[in-house]
Amino acid sequence: MSVEPSLADHYRGVVCDLDGVVYRGAQAVPGAVEALSALTIPIVWATNNASRPPEEVAAHLRSLGLTLLDASVLTSSLAGAAQVATMVPPGTAVLAVGGEGVARALEIHDLRPIRPKDHAAGVTVEVVLQGYGAEVTAGDLGEAAYAIEGGARWVATNDDATLPTERGEAPGNGALVGAVRVAVGVEPIVVGKPHPPMYQMAARALGVETAEVLAIGDRLQTDIAGAHSAGTASALVLTGVHNANDAAAAPPEQRPDYLLRDCADLHRPYPVRRGEGGTSRRGDALAVLDLQDTGGLVLEGGTPIDRARSALDVLWWGVDEAQITPEQAAAIMRRSVGTV
Repeated sequence: MSVEPSLADHYRGVVCDLDGVVYRGAQAVPGAVEALSALTIPIVWATNNASRPPEEVAAHLRSLGLTLLDASVLTSSLAGAAQVATMVPPGTAVLAVGGEGVARALEIHDLRPIRPKDHAAGVTVEVVLQGYGAEVTAGDLGEAAYAIEGGARWVATNDDATLPTERGEAPGNGALVGAVRVAVGVEPIVVGKPHPPMYQMAARALGVETAEVLAIGDRLQTDIAGAHSAGTASALVLTGVHNANDAAAAPPEQRPDYLLRDCADLHRPYPVRRGEGGTSRRGDALAVLDLQDTGGLVLEGGTPIDRARSALDVLWWGVDEAQITPEQAAAIMRRSVGTV
């Protein structure tokens, strides 16, 4: 008797987000370490957080019970430094604005990081690399603006407006980039998720094509949109920021290919859709878009996650066919499916 392949069996590598997928703050997401450790395909651990160098991120992951090499961690700082390295020769002075991860990434790419205080003292730079750092000051942002106004090119590791912390949402690198943007009136080159470079770098590190990679994340606007931009399949894991209601309202470029309760779903077969248009069956779950009689969805059978998957199929169809708005899709999902 043949065994149906798991979702992970269809791919040759994984790009795994960290915050909300592997850990929340210092603590592991329940079951994530066990599920990810059991994968037999290679993993690149990718984070938009630019503040920590890869060896520090790797040490954090190992402390949770994962086995990995430092080289398998990809931060947006590394992606940013790689971009800068295509623009200038080795040894070029680059203003490093952000946490220690920004300066370390520049060193890895044979570039010379210049601290804001040294720039203020008169050291000139050809490029500014701006990433998140909890200790970034208004003075640091001022030095970035002065350098850009003086002709330096500007690369931002990412433009996430917020950063999830154990206490809530804090201003992210996008907010700091925005402050500099207001001062200089120009746009940076942005390399982190949802832009393609990080996914392309991850695929190269895995030694496979982007179409052979599964990207796992918890944020639609970054993890899922970034996978779409790079031609990579995506899975939204419901252990972090966004839920099935958010996915129902997502525009096409932010819609995940797969909806997972948690990382353990990587080891289970993913039910193929049967039906089309306003009808979808996944596994034993049936969803029918019924706007006239019920004002929403008819759902029958199956597990909660398969009902949510089937519901997304028909709600996205309803949005694309202008039968419902994205806001109505989210409301119908919330009312009909509830918590998965």
